[in-house]
This record gives sequence, C-alpha cells and structure tokens, in this order.
Amino acid sequence: MADDMKTKPDSYWKEKLTPEQYRVLREKGTEVPGSGEFVDHDEAGIYTCAACGQELFSSDTKYESSLPGLVGWPAFYAEAAKGNIELKDDSSMGMHRTEIVCARCGSHLGHLFEGDPAVEDKGGKHYCVNSCALEFKGAKS
Repeated sequence: MADDMKTKPDSYWKEKLTPEQYRVLREKGTEVPGSGEFVDHDEAGIYTCAACGQELFSSDTKYESSLPGLVGWPAFYAEAAKGNIELKDDSSMGMHRTEIVCARCGSHLGHLFEGDPAVEDKGGKHYCVNSCALEFKGAKS
C-alpha cells in the first residue's frame, strides 16, 4: 500500500473518527464493558478496523467469554488472516498484558489473553476487542 496509514497525523484521525473511537483507537482507551454495539452481535460476516478497514476477525471465531474481568467486550479466538494484527507488550495499568493493534494503521484494538477454557479446543486465545474499534461487513447472500 503506497499510503502508509501508520504515519497519518493526529489531525487526520481526529477528522475521520468519532471522539470515542479516537480515544480508544489512537489513545489506547477502553470502552465501558457491555456498552459496545458488537458485544451481543451474532450476524455472519467480517469485523474490520474502524480506522482503516483492514479485515480483523470473522464472525465464525466470535464467542462469549465468561472469564471474570473480560466479559462485556466482543471476544474472538482467532484473527481473520495472519499478519493483520500485531502484538505488543503492554505494561500499563500496573500489569503485563499483550496489546493487539491493527497491522495496517497501528490503531489499538484491545488485548490478547491466553488460556480461555471456553475456547481451549481452539487454542485458548481470547482477543478482547473494543466494539468501537470495529466495523462490520455482513456476509453476502
């Protein structure tokens, strides 16, 4: 891609995103648990990055986590395609976590947690994602 989304200035993102999306995607914020439009969403399709449109997750990998502290955000057990999400160490908030960011634009999506028994048979990965970091493309009929 000739246009490097990772080097876009803050002014570009402030114009393109809602204030809540900017806070989450560009300032690494978190939305209130249970408040996002995709928490209970179960339509078939692909979840994309709200900032740049990169395909991130398939509805086939979406599930409801019951892990304490991780309920209230969309959960996925696998990314849509290898390389579309980058993992980064995150030592903020007095704990060590793995941040997930969009590989195309560098936007913060949420965090990756290991060992979710609900998807143990699928690798145990739990991508905990902010709804406002996502857009959705329904499956074609």
